[in-house]
Amino acid sequence: MLPNFTSIASYSAPVRIGSFLLILLLLWIPLAALIYWLGRNPNTVATVTMVLLYGEFFLLIQLWGKRVYREPLPLKRYGLEATKQNSLELIRGLCIGAIALSCLLAVEGALGWIKWQFLDGGFQFQIILEGCLLALAVGFAEELLFRGWLLDELQRDYSPSPSLWINAFLYALLHFIKPLEEIIQTGAQFIGLLLLGLIFVGAKRCSQGRLGLAIGLHAGLVWAYYITDVGQLIQSSQRVPSWVTGINGNPLAGVMGLLFLGAIALFFFRANLCPNKMSS
Repeated sequence: MLPNFTSIASYSAPVRIGSFLLILLLLWIPLAALIYWLGRNPNTVATVTMVLLYGEFFLLIQLWGKRVYREPLPLKRYGLEATKQNSLELIRGLCIGAIALSCLLAVEGALGWIKWQFLDGGFQFQIILEGCLLALAVGFAEELLFRGWLLDELQRDYSPSPSLWINAFLYALLHFIKPLEEIIQTGAQFIGLLLLGLIFVGAKRCSQGRLGLAIGLHAGLVWAYYITDVGQLIQSSQRVPSWVTGINGNPLAGVMGLLFLGAIALFFFRANLCPNKMSS
């Protein structure tokens, strides 16, 4: 049986977050090392270890909520609840994210900045289905981590505005771990990731703390990007520089993409569509 960790609740947010991550790594590293030692296929090993890491995270946040904070339903506090409202918001977010990114690409196509090409219909259907499943998995995993557990830890110590910016900054930073040369070349991507972090926090707060809309938005954007990227539906027409349409083919890493993300952020934070936009 695990010891009582209620004293951790009195520590500062950075200490609590660091303690959680340390426990997670101590549980994961021995099993991950064993998998790497026994594994033969590097891709399979990497996939299995990451699934193991997130599986341990999913179990640990529940133990953490119950033992540190005495929360009877920690997943519900993080915004993950099996309700009709949450499910409808997930579907709504999925549609908004996918359609919004598609509209961005449609505008660039109409301007002649990108060219569309379509492959075999059966192949495209497979990509659409695979992309949807992958996008939902990514949206679920990252939103429970960043807008669920991490945001909750920040909001226990800080007011809504600092929590928003710290959460978005950490989200962008952890997605931007790469060689220095690549960081310099793709700096616009960091701004895009920061805007995405702000949008996803805004989506959760607009939903009165439920994660469905944030998961859906996240998944919808990933889904649309996956279909166009893996399906090779678009290619640059070379009429404008890549920093306009998207560095390395990422439509959210260019000027148009940043304007697009900025418009969505304004939708959540300045339009009068979220009566409780700063509530958790």
